[in-house]
Amino acid sequence: MDSPPDRDRAPLMFDVIIAGCGPTGAMLAAELRLHEVRVLVLEKETEPVSTVRIVGLHIRSIELMAMRGLLERIREHGRQRPAGGFFAAINKPAPKRLDTAHAYLLGIPQPVIVHLLEEHAIQLGAQVRRGCAVADLEQDDEGVTVKLADGEQLRSRYLVGCDGGRSTVRKLLGVGFPGEPSRTETLMGEMEVGVPQEEIAAKVTDISGTHQRFRLRPSGDGTYSVVVPAAAVTDAAEPPTLEDFRRQLRTIAGTDFGVHSPRWLSRFGDATRLAERYRVGRVLLAGDAAHIHPPTGGQGLNLGVQDAFNLGWKLAAHIRGWAPETLLDTYHTERHPVAQDVLDNTRAQMELHSTEPGPQALRRLLTELMDFDEVNRCLIEKITGIGIRYDFGEGPDLLGRRLPDIDVKHGRLYDLLHRGRGLLLDRTQRLTTGGWTDRVDYLADPTAALDVPCLLLRPDGHVAWIGDDQQDLDDHLSRWFGTPAH
Repeated sequence: MDSPPDRDRAPLMFDVIIAGCGPTGAMLAAELRLHEVRVLVLEKETEPVSTVRIVGLHIRSIELMAMRGLLERIREHGRQRPAGGFFAAINKPAPKRLDTAHAYLLGIPQPVIVHLLEEHAIQLGAQVRRGCAVADLEQDDEGVTVKLADGEQLRSRYLVGCDGGRSTVRKLLGVGFPGEPSRTETLMGEMEVGVPQEEIAAKVTDISGTHQRFRLRPSGDGTYSVVVPAAAVTDAAEPPTLEDFRRQLRTIAGTDFGVHSPRWLSRFGDATRLAERYRVGRVLLAGDAAHIHPPTGGQGLNLGVQDAFNLGWKLAAHIRGWAPETLLDTYHTERHPVAQDVLDNTRAQMELHSTEPGPQALRRLLTELMDFDEVNRCLIEKITGIGIRYDFGEGPDLLGRRLPDIDVKHGRLYDLLHRGRGLLLDRTQRLTTGGWTDRVDYLADPTAALDVPCLLLRPDGHVAWIGDDQQDLDDHLSRWFGTPAH
């Protein structure tokens, strides 16, 4: 809670302290360092995560990696698969001509993506300290005092909790986390099997029609991805045992398929919660600290990384001194509804996994409806994040949406966004960024693959303005990028 300034208080050591060095925290640190913000990342674990769980980068997250020049480095460690069959595991192909240059899912081991993003942040100048757990915090008009579990105290101008669904930062803030506790629990892992593929395929075909939470399919390198309902809901954070899998496989399928040599084992519930506020003064929340939901559709990591992209440039703008007064508050107003939508679609997907007659009838109906391109397209765009539109007021449909990686003069659009700055794309060659050249780049390109005269992109790739009038442009530059420099 806030307290009066203390003249004897330690000086501000950092601009931003981030609690948690998962994908969200590491990505946020890198985004802040693009603007020379002094960043310290605190990670309570002494060693990087070792669980070799495969996670998926959806289209929007892949686009964001391309915007920062990270995609080629990340893609060489992943496996691409078509962008279809995500919604409630209903097996429908992706709609044709998705509006993206990256119409695929990128499966990548979780330790690898965490390492690559952390490495990227460190290369940009972020500091990472492991074995450091946040125990308490206190904020005042000048900054935040962070007390660690060993008694050390640190000072920064802002603190961001990226410390997971059991977030200490969120609890210390007293921010409500309403929603529903887990009603069901599912076991998930990768392991080898001891029976022929033909026997597995026959069993899977026989069971999959009635047990949507059961899956057994090859995952590469001789291993199988195994998903099976758990016997009961637990409160334990520890992973399940191989015997837990064998027992549940025998219950569901009548055989344990001879599973052995697990690569990783985990459990997840369907708890669904959303923080009431993403910001309290100088403390903010992002990633799982702000929202938790079932992994159905594979949206969790993506939602957190996209939080980081939305928050990074706005927080940096406040620290660098050029942010409009209300800019930082737009983090909550933009991202909170996005998380609410993800929570709703995961709730719906979990219902469609039920073995009860009503949900199964609804699943059959939706399966038919997804043969219509518009229905399938809507659900794919929702899951992959490319359908997001922030509310920037009245204007063309493109306003508030992300701009795909279009062809521009001498290359691709996303190659111009590596520095995390705004961009004015001017097909008329008549406009100028004026006093905002220290924050906004300019490209005059009459050949750009657009059907609008000019547009202004924010650093996160969303369209902030469309038009051809200089005064109107200046007004919007002020709205998003503050007072022009003199």
